[in-house]
Amino acid sequence: MMLNTKFATVDSLGSTSGLFTSQVFSRRIYRVALLVSDTTMLLLAFALAYWLRFTVGLALSTDVTPSLDVYVRVTLMLVPVWLILFTLLRLYDFQYLLGGTTEYVRVLNGCTTGMMLVVIFSFLVPEFVISRGWPIMSWIFSSLLICTNRLILRRLAYAARSKGWFVTPAMIVGTNSEAISLAMQLRESSNSGLYVLGFIEEHSLKDSEFTQSTLMGLPILGGLDSLPEVLEHMGAEEVIIATTALTRSQLIETAQALTAIPQVKMSLSSGLYEIFTTGMQVTSKGSVPLMNLNRLRLDPIEVALKTVLDYTFILSGMLVLLPIFSIIALLIKLDSPGPVFHRRRVLGIGGKEFDAFKFRTMVVNGNEVLEQHPELLAELQATHKLKNDPRITRVGQWLRRASIDELPQVLNILLGQMSLVGPRMISPAEAVMYGQMKHNLLTVKPGLTGLWQVSGRSDLSYDERVRLDMQYIRNYSIWLDLQILIFQTLPVVLKGSGAY
Repeated sequence: MMLNTKFATVDSLGSTSGLFTSQVFSRRIYRVALLVSDTTMLLLAFALAYWLRFTVGLALSTDVTPSLDVYVRVTLMLVPVWLILFTLLRLYDFQYLLGGTTEYVRVLNGCTTGMMLVVIFSFLVPEFVISRGWPIMSWIFSSLLICTNRLILRRLAYAARSKGWFVTPAMIVGTNSEAISLAMQLRESSNSGLYVLGFIEEHSLKDSEFTQSTLMGLPILGGLDSLPEVLEHMGAEEVIIATTALTRSQLIETAQALTAIPQVKMSLSSGLYEIFTTGMQVTSKGSVPLMNLNRLRLDPIEVALKTVLDYTFILSGMLVLLPIFSIIALLIKLDSPGPVFHRRRVLGIGGKEFDAFKFRTMVVNGNEVLEQHPELLAELQATHKLKNDPRITRVGQWLRRASIDELPQVLNILLGQMSLVGPRMISPAEAVMYGQMKHNLLTVKPGLTGLWQVSGRSDLSYDERVRLDMQYIRNYSIWLDLQILIFQTLPVVLKGSGAY
């Protein structure tokens, strides 16, 4: 009776029975699209390499006579080899698709392995003679084209997720703060690929205890003892266990219960999700699995891409920035006595302190001026911002309104202390206001601009700024940086709202 009552409650909240009926079909279509497009990209890569080598004449040496028939036969033999390598590297397995940079790394590994096989074969079989430039260019083109192709297909899949395609129905075991944090993040992230159906309570439930029970707008589907039945009825494909919600014996019993349902994937949270979102790596030491906490939020590839983006934007705009810097420096010196730049001591990645540069926008005796306004001093201590600040100079007001007072921080970016996009920088004293979230904040470089700056800037409450910083850190991607830089920062700066 408990299950029947519970499922009736779920149906009243909104049926999901038709949402996942096409998952097998959609994944099959996606695999076919990958297979066809990978084949096409490989053929194109080998053809481009042949064209550059023999038609354009881009060659390491000219001792090889071109033979179209030979290279066509070699291409037709190599394409199946590449596809087999991709299959062995699980590039058609949804466990490694539509998330993170692992897919692109595996593509590069597959293309490299394929070309190494060609080189080895040419050494073992003297009769097999091909141009040395052709495999090199084939490797470059195949890596670039296939990665680009998979990037485009991934973007299309992400867009289709709003329609219920390419998502995995999942349930969260636990109802404590960690479980709630997991649900919030998975629902907010468009890249998670999970559709959270609801929660499983840590304890057994009676009919009266779960009827119409919800948490964060999601239903509590039942107790731990009814997990197998709920999984079968709801069609969930993944169970995410909030480890801090269960006792050791409950964890063991849940794992044993799920062993009988091998088609359902079981995932364990780190137990520190509310504090750290930097990811974990599992290693084995003497057959003992150990979880290693990543010290930084971004992996090496993401760091490299972010650095390239920063330097590309800054160096390409240097010819414009230098005259602007000179004019602003002159205006500041003419407006009020004091230095051109102001140094603010802030926290960088890992909690390391550094001086962030800004154009000076206040009078040099600002503390004396503020002491004459105790009500403003109290407001500053509470929000770290003042809407009507008597310390600001005339030029300083214009610089802040135009949001260019922080332009000198491009120097901090070039020094590797900041990034163009990131969470807002904070002072050592301000870190206390972030509480446990400061551990997340200090896993990435602070940014010249970011989500909070383009979402209201100083009009936002402090809690809203913290929430937006955490949202950026948890959902970081290079595409989010580009979106903030190109499509959000410029309109906000031109509008000038929330800047003071």
